[in-house]
Amino acid sequence: MASADGVEKLEDAIVRSAEQVAGQIRAAKEAISTVIFGQDRVIENTLVTILSGGHALLIGVPGLAKTKLVETLGITLGLDTKRIQFTPDLMPSDILGAEVLDESNTGKRSFRFIAGPVFAQLLMADEINRASPRTQSALLQAMQEQHITVAGARHDLPKPFHVLATQNPLEQEGTYPLPEAQLDRFLMEIDVDYPDRDAERRILFETTGAEETLAKASMNAEILIAAQRLVRRLPVGDSVVEAILSLVRAARPSSEDGGDKLIAWGPGPRASQSLMLAVRARALLDGRLAPSIDDVLDLAEPILKHRMALTFSARAEGRTIPDVIRQLKTRIG
Repeated sequence: MASADGVEKLEDAIVRSAEQVAGQIRAAKEAISTVIFGQDRVIENTLVTILSGGHALLIGVPGLAKTKLVETLGITLGLDTKRIQFTPDLMPSDILGAEVLDESNTGKRSFRFIAGPVFAQLLMADEINRASPRTQSALLQAMQEQHITVAGARHDLPKPFHVLATQNPLEQEGTYPLPEAQLDRFLMEIDVDYPDRDAERRILFETTGAEETLAKASMNAEILIAAQRLVRRLPVGDSVVEAILSLVRAARPSSEDGGDKLIAWGPGPRASQSLMLAVRARALLDGRLAPSIDDVLDLAEPILKHRMALTFSARAEGRTIPDVIRQLKTRIG
């Protein structure tokens, strides 16, 4: 009986924590919306990514406030934010840092590590596909393992650590496609589309006047870390788990339902893990204590599309990855 009371008290504590954290997250979302207009879905998916402890790839043409969004997120969430402008001549040491040789007053020489901009809680990798593969790979260990290695020495990154990278979807000279291994490290690929007419009208008035609305802090790093821990404690029903498994496994070429006719390669278990965390984070953002199958369906495309490739015959027929994902969703929806 005592153990049952203990479980009940634990559940009550989780409920109270969820209600408090959900209110703080909604306040942060509203604060971001006062600066970024017409991108509600982008803001929501970015917050879901951060609550899940992951990284996001923002894809959109120039001028859609991708950089402004990351800057506003850093202020609103109370995170130390740094920005790297990726260019073809950027070197790995420009991101990670480097060791320099120091000489003391007594003439003794020793190496000292100078930290690079990767040592931030929120790192903006602007136009990440403009850097060479060698430089892009410098972020791989940081994104996956939360630490880097320079000259054989390990350097831990601050917590929390999130990378929000931007990419121009237009094919231009001087760009390098991200390797599949790095794409898989991004929890979501978020498309940033043009705002609608009303939102663009508001942008005209709000951003070209004498005064501009500034973001206000609604959270801090400690609150965010507590929220990320809470996300992992939210319960997930069997029907949601089965929906995640069915969807991710159907997106592989070896699936039992004929997906191999269209798909060249598909998502691995990291996609299932990402979807499991993201549906919990979305539920918490909405003030719910457990995710639903609708969360799985809504988040399937941004989590799966950068982890898949179509066969040549599928591309020749004009099929696209979003089309294939929508087709797979109908089987579990």
